[in-house]
Amino acid sequence: MSPSPALPSSPRGPLSLVSMHDVMPETLRVVERALATLSSLGVQPVTLLVVPGRDWSAPDLTRLRAIAAQGHELAAHGWRHQAERIGGLYHRLHALFLSRTVAEHLALDADGILALLKRSQDWFIQQGFAPPTLYVPPAWAMGAISRARLSDEGPFARYEVFGGIYEATTQEWRPTPMLGYEADTPGRVLPLQLWNALNRQRARTAGVIRIGIHPHDLDYALAKDLKTDLQTFSRYGRYAGHSSRD
Repeated sequence: MSPSPALPSSPRGPLSLVSMHDVMPETLRVVERALATLSSLGVQPVTLLVVPGRDWSAPDLTRLRAIAAQGHELAAHGWRHQAERIGGLYHRLHALFLSRTVAEHLALDADGILALLKRSQDWFIQQGFAPPTLYVPPAWAMGAISRARLSDEGPFARYEVFGGIYEATTQEWRPTPMLGYEADTPGRVLPLQLWNALNRQRARTAGVIRIGIHPHDLDYALAKDLKTDLQTFSRYGRYAGHSSRD
C-alpha cells in the first residue's frame, strides 16, 4: 500500500493536530489545568486520548463530559494503558527505550488486540458518549495486527501510530510528522529536541503535523518549546480533517 499524497501547503502553515494523551481519573486535575493553559494560548480543538479501562467514578465521568462540552474531540487510548506482561525481545527493547510498561498491545496477538479495540469503543457507548472515530494505542504501538484486519474487523475509522495515521475506511496510510515533549528525565531532553527539530522541517512539506502532549509536559523541561510550537503551528484542526484537500 503506497502512502497517500501530502496535504497541499497552506500560506498559514501546516495543519496542526493537537492531542492530549493519558486522560484518566488519575490525571483529570492536571489535564484540566493543561487545557486551561492551551485555551489561553488559543489552542482549539484538542483531541483527548481517553483511557477507558481505568476506574472511572460517576464524578470523574461528569468532569470528562464537561471537558468534552468545551468542544474537544474524544478518542480511545488503549484499555488500561498498562501491559499485563512484557512479551518477547521486541517488547522488552521497546519498554526499555520508549514505552516502559504502557504498550499493552505488544503483549497481545491480533485477536487479543481486536478484542481490546472493541472493548475500548464499547465503553464510550456505554457511558453515553458518541463512539470515537480515532484510536491511538499507548506509546503509538499497534502491535501484531495488520492494517487489513484493522480495516476489515476493527471498530474505528482511523488509527494513529508512531509513523502516521491509517485511514481504515479508505485503507490510506498517511505518514505524519509528530512532535513530543515528555522530557520527564534529563536523558530524554536532547533526543526529543533532535526529533522535534527534524519533524518541524518535515511538516513544511507534509502539510500537517501532530503535536502530542502528555498531561505534565507543561511542567517538564521542554514546556517552552511546546508553547513556541503551538504558536508557530497555529492552524489547528481535527484528525478527521487530515484527509481533507481543502
